[in-house]
Amino acid sequence: MEEKKVTPARKRFYRKRVRIFNLIDRIKLWPSRTGQLHGVRSIKVQGNTALLVTHCNKEFSITNSINSRAGRWLRNKWFVQVCPKCGVPDWKLEKYSATLFKRHQGSMLLKKTDE
Repeated sequence: MEEKKVTPARKRFYRKRVRIFNLIDRIKLWPSRTGQLHGVRSIKVQGNTALLVTHCNKEFSITNSINSRAGRWLRNKWFVQVCPKCGVPDWKLEKYSATLFKRHQGSMLLKKTDE
């Protein structure tokens, strides 16, 4: 029998001080105040606030802040449990755990403008 070789997840680097909307749009995860990690279905930006809809149909209104609770929790990978209704897959959690946030290295997550 052939066994599949499990390769560790490739490390991804993002800057610490990026717009939280761009970060959430990229990783598609949201830590709620109760400590549950939700999967993000859609995010609609409306100026300095955004409406976030999760896979378990919960809606969150969030503001754009670098130092917010959710921003800190995402960068430090703090969560109590994964939401059982959202069904975040294991591969996404492995990818998230391999992600590194550094101040002077990594993607700024800027949107590409039409030129």
